[in-house]
Amino acid sequence: MNVRRATPHDEPSVLALLAHCGLPCAGVRDHLQTFWLAEEPEGVVGTAGLEVYAEVALLRSVATAPSCRNLGIARRLCQEVLAEAGRLGVRQVYLLTETAADYFARRFGFQEVPRAEADPRLQASQELAGACPQTARLMVLALDLIDLRRLIG
Repeated sequence: MNVRRATPHDEPSVLALLAHCGLPCAGVRDHLQTFWLAEEPEGVVGTAGLEVYAEVALLRSVATAPSCRNLGIARRLCQEVLAEAGRLGVRQVYLLTETAADYFARRFGFQEVPRAEADPRLQASQELAGACPQTARLMVLALDLIDLRRLIG
């Protein structure tokens, strides 16, 4: 498996995978430069993206093709994205999820917070503006309070 940063050429594959997994596609084009992909010979099998708004960011579009689940692909992609967030000076990473709150809490230490507590800079995100349903849970990870080497190690 090859893990790499996305390029503009990858947009159709990313959108197809997200649609297949039932995840929102709104805003992908605007943030594709901070997406990471997992590739197999058959094509893109995993994706994770980051929307950066100064010192806060939204982890989004974490998806793995059904045939490639439970192989550690999502974890590896999230590690790459969180390392990128650290390099960019991001202090807090948020995410929205309907199905994977336990995964993000257990693997990375994300904690659920009320939507009203979201950093106001995230209002620029199409995900928070309505692409994700209101039933999605908001979670946050404070990067300045953790050891990124341990997290992504």
